[in-house]
Amino acid sequence: MTDSKPPRDTFTTKLWRTLRLDLALRFIWRSTPGWTVASAALVVVQGVLPLASLYLLKLLVDSVTASVGAADQGAAFNRVLLYVVLMAAFSLLSTVVGLVAGIVSQTQAMVVTDYMQDIVHAKSVAIDLEFYESAEFYDTLRRAQGEASMRPMRILQGLLQLGRDAVSLLAISGLLLAFNGVFVVVLLAAVAPGFIVRIWYSGTLYRWQRKRTATERKTWYYTWMLTGEQHAKEIRLFGLGDLFMDRFRDLRMRLRFERLQLARRQALFSFVAQLASNVAIYGAYGFIAHRALSGAISLGDLVMAFQAFQRGQGYLQSALQSLAGLYEDNLFIADLDEFLSLEPRAVTPQNPRPFPRPLTRGVAFEGVSFTYPGGKRQALHDITLTIRPGEKIALVGENGSGKTTLIKLLCRLYDPTEGRITLDGIDLRDLALADLRRAISVIMQDYVQYNLTVEDNIWFGNVSAPPDRAHIARVAHESGAHEVIARLPREYETVLGKMFQDGEQLSIGEWQKIALARAFLRDTEIIILDEPTSALDARAEYEVFRKLHALAEGQTAIMISHRFSTVRTADRIVVLDGGRIVEHGPHEALMRQGGQYAHLFTLQASQYT
Repeated sequence: MTDSKPPRDTFTTKLWRTLRLDLALRFIWRSTPGWTVASAALVVVQGVLPLASLYLLKLLVDSVTASVGAADQGAAFNRVLLYVVLMAAFSLLSTVVGLVAGIVSQTQAMVVTDYMQDIVHAKSVAIDLEFYESAEFYDTLRRAQGEASMRPMRILQGLLQLGRDAVSLLAISGLLLAFNGVFVVVLLAAVAPGFIVRIWYSGTLYRWQRKRTATERKTWYYTWMLTGEQHAKEIRLFGLGDLFMDRFRDLRMRLRFERLQLARRQALFSFVAQLASNVAIYGAYGFIAHRALSGAISLGDLVMAFQAFQRGQGYLQSALQSLAGLYEDNLFIADLDEFLSLEPRAVTPQNPRPFPRPLTRGVAFEGVSFTYPGGKRQALHDITLTIRPGEKIALVGENGSGKTTLIKLLCRLYDPTEGRITLDGIDLRDLALADLRRAISVIMQDYVQYNLTVEDNIWFGNVSAPPDRAHIARVAHESGAHEVIARLPREYETVLGKMFQDGEQLSIGEWQKIALARAFLRDTEIIILDEPTSALDARAEYEVFRKLHALAEGQTAIMISHRFSTVRTADRIVVLDGGRIVEHGPHEALMRQGGQYAHLFTLQASQYT
C-alpha cells in the first residue's frame, strides 16, 4: 500500500490563497450576483476590442502603402475608407462599452459598500459588551470600519481590470510571438521591477498602519472631543482647547513624518525600477525599427509591432499593478476578516427553551460571582438571591458595590463567571436572547439621548409593535414626560438634541422623563430602573417611583437609587457592599437591625434636617 501524497499546489493556487480573493468575492457575490455576472461579461468584450482595433490599424497602414501609385485610386481609397469607418465604429463601440461598464461598476460599488456596512453594523450589535472594554478590540474595529466600505469593491475592480488586461495581453502576446518570442520576455523584464517595488511598499505600509492604529485612534479621539457637544462646556471652562489641539498636531506630525519616510524610500526604488524598464523598452523599439529598415517586415507590421509592444507593456504593467493592488487590498481585508471572526459568548442556544409566561417562581441568582473581562477584582461574590413574581426590589449600596453589574447579568449582557441565574428554574443561557430581552424593560443610568423625534425616543422602548401615538402619549403622561413634550414646538414630532436642524435641547431631568416613558412603553415581565431619576429633584423622583408601583402592578420591578427616601416603599431592600449581599429585607426591618442600611439611611436623612 502506497502513501497518497496531497497534490502539489500550483502557482495559481498559491497566489489565490495568498491573496484570499475568495473572502472578498464571497461578499461581492452575496450582495450583487447579477451585477457581478454583467461585469464579467463586459470584461471579455473590453479585453477583445483593443486587439480588433490594432489589427484594423495594420490593415489600414498596409492598404495605404499598397495604394501609393495604384492604377485604380478610387478602389484603393474605398478600401482605406472602409478600414477608417470600421476603426471609428470599433472606437465608438469601445466608448459605449466603457460607459456601460462604468455605470455597472458604480452601481455595484454602492450596493457592495452598503452591504459591507450592514455586515459591520450587524457584527457590532451581535458581539458582547466585553469586547468594548478592550483596547485591542477598538483597534480591530477601527481598522474594519476603515476598510469594510471600500476594500471588497476595490478587489472586484482589481480583478475586473486584471481580467481585461489578461484577455488583451493574451491577444497581444500572440502578435508579438509572430515577430519574435524574445519580446514577451522583454515585456516581463520591463515591468517586473515596478511590480516588486509595489509589493514591497504595500506590505511595509500595511505593517506600519497596523502598528500605528492606536495612535490614529488617539488623534480621532482628540478630534471628537474638540468638535463634539459632550465635551464642549468643559473644554471652554477649563481652557483645554489649545492643549488638545497641540496634542493632536504632535500626533499627526509624528504620523506624517513616518509616512513621508516610507514615501521617499518608495520614490527612490520606483525611479531605479523605471530606469531598468526604459532600457528594456527602448532597446526593443530599436530592434523593431532595425527589422523594418532591413525589409524583414512591412510598414504596417512595423506600426502594429510598435503599437502591440507599447500596448502589451501597458496591459502587462496594469495586470501586475492589479496583482500588487490585490495583494495590498488583501492585507487590509484581513483586518475586516479579523473583526468578523469575533464571536459573542452570550448567544442563543441551538434549541432554546420557551420563555416562562407568566413567571410563577421568579428570578433566582444562585451562587453568582463575576469578574469583568480583563479585570482581576471580582465585581460580584457568591450572590444568592430570589425575587418573587410581582415583587418590588430595591438595590442599594455605595458606588462600585455591584448593583449595576447584577442588572447587566440579569439582562445577559454578560454571563456569570460562576453560578447561574434562572427564571422559573430555567438558566438564562437556555433561553433565546431575544425572548429574554423582550421580557425585560430597562432604563440604565447611562441611558441614550436619541437625536430623533420625541415619538421615536419613546417608541424605541418597544419597536416590535408599530408606533401608536395614543399609547405613546399615555405612557408619556404616566412618566411625567407629557408636560415637557407639550411645551415643545411640534410636541411628539419635535426633533430632540442639537445634532440636526430645528432640534430642541432638553435639560438632563427632561431627558430622563423621556427615557422613563421609553421604559414604561414595553409590557414586560420585569422592569428595571437603574438610577434613571438621578437628575430629578426629590419630589419628581418620588412621583416617578409612586407611579412605578402603580404601573408595575403584577410585574417584577428592580430599582436602584441613591435616595433612600424613595426606595423605602419597596417590598424588599437588598444592600450590597463590595460585590456581596450584606443585608436584605423591608425598610422597617433593616432599620431595626441597625446595620449598614440603617446607618446610610440615617446619614442621608440628616442632610435634610
